[in-house]
Parts: sequence; C-alpha cells; structure tokens
Amino acid sequence: MIVLLGVLVVILGFATRRNPLLVVGVAGIVTGLLGQMSPQEVLASFGESFASARSVTVFVITLPVIGLLERYGLQEQARTLIGKLGKLTTGRFLTLYLLIRQLTAAVGLTSIGGPAQSVRPLIAPMAEAAAETKAGGPLPQKLREKVRSHASGADTIGVFFGEDCFLAIGSILLITGFVNSTYDQHLEPLHLAMWAIPSAICAFLIHGARLLNLDRQLERELAVAAAENELTAHAGLRTEDAK
Repeated sequence: MIVLLGVLVVILGFATRRNPLLVVGVAGIVTGLLGQMSPQEVLASFGESFASARSVTVFVITLPVIGLLERYGLQEQARTLIGKLGKLTTGRFLTLYLLIRQLTAAVGLTSIGGPAQSVRPLIAPMAEAAAETKAGGPLPQKLREKVRSHASGADTIGVFFGEDCFLAIGSILLITGFVNSTYDQHLEPLHLAMWAIPSAICAFLIHGARLLNLDRQLERELAVAAAENELTAHAGLRTEDAK
C-alpha cells in the first residue's frame, strides 16, 4: 500500500505545476525505493524502460535531424520553391496538403507528417512564402502566426478524419472490441472504416473551403495593415512638420 505514495507525488507535482518530466521521474524513484528496490535497480529500471520505448528513442533522434535540416537551409529552399509557383496561393497549398494528409492517413501512413516532422520545417514556411509572394513583401507577425496556425490545423484535421478510414488503426479496433465485448455484437472494423469515409469527405469539403477562404482573409487584413502603416507614416510626418 505504501508503494502507492508515488501516485501522491504525481498528484502533488501536477497540482503545484512542476515540470512534468521531473515529477514523473521523482515519482518513479520514490515508488522504486518504497518497493524495496536498491538505487542501482531503480536506475537500471529507468534505463531498460528508456531503451525499450521506441517512441522515446525516435523522438530523441527526430529533433536533432530536424534541427540540422533547418540549420542548413531547409526552410529557405522550401520558400524558394513556393516563390517560383506564382499561382499557388496559401489557401490552395494548404488545401492540397490537407488532401494529401487525409489520403496518406487513410492507408495507415499517419507518421509521415506531423507538426514537428513536416509542418514546422516545411509546410508552414511554404505557406508563408506563398502569402508573401501574393503580398509582395514580408507578412506582419500577426498574419504570419495565422498562416502557421492554419498549416498546423490542416495537418491535424487531415490525420484526424483520414485515419478512421483505415481499418487497422487503434481507435477503430478499440471501438469494435469494446462494442463486441460489452454489447455482444459482431461489429467488423471494415464497417466502421466504410462509415468514416463520408465523414472524411465532408471534413475535406468544409475545411478545404475554409482554407480557400483564407486567401481572401489575408488579402483583406493585408490591406488593413497597409492602410494603418500609411496613417502612421502620415502622422509621423505631421509631427516632424510641427516641430
């Protein structure tokens, strides 16, 4: 029973808003020591868990790779590529990415993209470059953040509605397993995947329309920003004349 004090450490750590990694690490050490493990055994347990967790290992490897790619001009090359495609606006580009993300997720390839792997180093810079090409200059920071948020949103929505069309995804198997065991039914994963296709099509049409409308929103907000800059410049000239 006293071993469960590790749970209390987790609750206190999160309640006082401590670093999550520190809280979990301390809770693991406390639980191990209370469970009569030696410090060497606790350390060995941490090492074995880290080595056996593929997701942690991949995460550690992915970040340096993305950093090196950005360091040697990946974002600049992405911007240059989009700058050569004059007719590819931000909304059209993100709609195309939404379609690709849904199709790849629908066949089980959910890990080929994501906020860290593709959105930040590639998709967001390309969307920004398309908007800058249209605007003829750098974007205001507020619009830049807006374009980045839509790039991340296209990735998330594409995966969310696309992966349910793949019958071997975890959520489909969880639903069928729960329904069959709890309500004594014979629901097949293929049935759920088929019903997910209309939802995915509707999601693409609705969010694709929002992304295409983004071009008009950016155009309006750029015009407002330009007018504000012009007024500020005139106000500055009048102040100098008054002096």
